[in-house]
Amino acid sequence: MKRKVLVLNQDYSPISVCTVQRAFLLTFLRKTEMVAPANGYRLRSVSQSFPMPAVIRLTKYVNVPYKGVALSRQNIFKRDQFECQYCGTRSELTLDHVVPRSKGGKSSWDNLVTACRRCNTHKGDDSPEMAGISLRCRPFKPSYVLFLRDFSGFHCEEWMPYLDKRKG
Repeated sequence: MKRKVLVLNQDYSPISVCTVQRAFLLTFLRKTEMVAPANGYRLRSVSQSFPMPAVIRLTKYVNVPYKGVALSRQNIFKRDQFECQYCGTRSELTLDHVVPRSKGGKSSWDNLVTACRRCNTHKGDDSPEMAGISLRCRPFKPSYVLFLRDFSGFHCEEWMPYLDKRKG
């Protein structure tokens, strides 16, 4: 069962994603309530059948400290959809500093992109302009909600009403 469940705080703000098993247990223990079932899916025991949760909401408000998306190799790849940001290939991917570190470039969301080995080697220690190549998309720091919605690796129709209204 590879489905995921969106977890909302009591005020309906998205706070995380969990497994179906964990969501069912939290709902069964009355720590959450099911807001939206997964259309057409059911969980079955020997004697009972339950709707599979797609979105759950905590019964008590939890004060969540600022949630940001961690800067990591995997998260950069997810943001860039596992494509080289110079040529679009999906093979032999690495990270590239748009402004090279030797020229003052930092390891940040705005300066790191996914690049294939060939483009990264061609660009070398130059800026993209100096190397004669251009970025397909400008790098950006995704918000937590944007990351849940677009880059979590799981897309579920039932999540959209809770993520679309908080796009930023």
